[in-house]
Order: sequence, then structure tokens, then C-alpha cells
Amino acid sequence: MKKLFMVILFLTVVMLFAACGSRVENSNASDRKAAISTQGSSTGSAQAAVPEKVQGKKILVAYFSRIGENYAVGNISKGNTHIVADMIAEATGADMFEIKTVKPYPESYKECTEVAKKELADNARPDLAAKVENMKDYDVIFLGYPIWWSDMPMAIYSFMESYDFNGKSIVPFCTSAGDVLTGKESSIPNYAKGAKVLQGLGIEGKRAQENPDSVSPQVKQWLEKLGFVQ
Repeated sequence: MKKLFMVILFLTVVMLFAACGSRVENSNASDRKAAISTQGSSTGSAQAAVPEKVQGKKILVAYFSRIGENYAVGNISKGNTHIVADMIAEATGADMFEIKTVKPYPESYKECTEVAKKELADNARPDLAAKVENMKDYDVIFLGYPIWWSDMPMAIYSFMESYDFNGKSIVPFCTSAGDVLTGKESSIPNYAKGAKVLQGLGIEGKRAQENPDSVSPQVKQWLEKLGFVQ
């Protein structure tokens, strides 16, 4: 009887140790799974992080663009510069603001060039139809325009002289007969007081209008180089 009791006691002790070991092993496995899950979450966050240059900054895409009869593309319902502005805003998550004059420019291409030429000769500052009410909130302004008579439209000068750009960066972009800038972008701080000017981009208007898929990679590459997208 005593021998039978010793056998039962021995088996009970063995089973208790086995159960305890199982609980420890399961607990360790759960801990490992939790650690793996946490590591995966951390990696995902790193991949989704915005570029350092953009973190905590508010971005605006302000553009002047013209519809109607345009050079090399005929009558259009969405301006060439507007198309590029949309690409930039989509890639950076920026807000958008269209620069419009109180007095619209003629829809006829020839008439518009004549008005633009006179404004340039007079160093005019056409009145703008609206203002960016919260400009002080923005850190970076992508500024877009077509090239008129080898210069920025006078409406752009009106825009630049309407705000305090201290501590802000301006990134110029434009559309024209070729993939070029006006060459006068370095003078922007003379009008947008306090602004720092970053490297701009020129896009052929005809290509933006008729083959935007060929423009989008170029815009993205430029933004990546500047550090605004990954």
C-alpha cells in the first residue's frame, strides 16, 4: 500500500512540473510574439514617416495660371501651371491657392500677350481678387506661374509684395515653351521680403497639358531632391 502511495505521489509531482514548464514556455512565446508585434509596428511607423524637411511644416502651393487660348495648345479649360500645381500639392499634401486678378486677362492669346507686355513695361501691379488669409501659418510656399515675356507675370509681383515672407521658403515653378525657368528667380527676395528661395523647376506647358504622365515623374524627382517627398 505504501509502495502504491509513493508511485502516485511521484506521478503527481512530475505532472505538476510539466504543467508549470508549459505555462512558462507559453508565457515566453507570448512575450516573443508581443516583441515581434511591437518591432513590426515601429518599422511600419518609420516607413510611413514624412521627410524631416516637411515634419511640422505647413506647405502652400500658390499658382497663377491662365485658361483660354494658349501658346501651342489651343483653347484649354485648365491652365498648364495649374496642372503642375496639382501634382505638387498631391505629392506633398499641401494646401492650394489660385492667384487671380480682379480684371481677367483676355482669352485671346494675342490680346493677352499685348496686355502682359504693357504691364511689364509699366512695371504694373494688377489688383488681386483674393488674399491668403492665414499666410503667417505657412512655412513653405511653392509659387507657380507661366513665363510671360521672359519674366514672371506682374500678378506674381503683386502676390509677393502682399505678404511678409520672413522665415519662409519659396519654391518657384513655371510653365513655358520649354523646360526652363525665367532666370530671374534669384530676385524673388527683393519682392517677397525675407524669403529664402529654393531650387525651382521649369516645365514645358505643352507637355504638361498634353502628356502629364511624362511630367509627373520629373516633378516627383525634383521634390525628392529637395527633400519634400520620399
